Amino acid sequence: MKKQRVVYWSVSGSIIFFMLFSAYYAGTNAAEFKHLGFPNYFRIELIVIKVIGVILLLIPQVSQRICEWIYVGFVINLFSAFIAKLNSGYSISASLEPLLVLVIMLAGLFYLEKMRKTAAHENER
Repeated sequence: MKKQRVVYWSVSGSIIFFMLFSAYYAGTNAAEFKHLGFPNYFRIELIVIKVIGVILLLIPQVSQRICEWIYVGFVINLFSAFIAKLNSGYSISASLEPLLVLVIMLAGLFYLEKMRKTAAHENER
């Protein structure tokens, strides 16, 4: 169980770092969003939503259901970033970056579910 927790928090920490970095990058590189064809208000909206999602993931009292929905929002964001980059003239390798982060996130969710099942099984004893 301890190994699963360490792996889960390592992956979650990576996702949190990536989301904070992408929020920072979006805040400091407005031209990048313009190149993707997004309006400025959407860039600001994404920054705020990413920061709120990260803060909620870091609060232990937030229910697992809410955390799952935060991850769903991040998945939608990452897949949308892949599509936007692919259709804006980025190279394939640059376009695949959000999908790589998505794979890491899904691994974290896999460990979250595995931890939950292990805890439920131990509580039944």
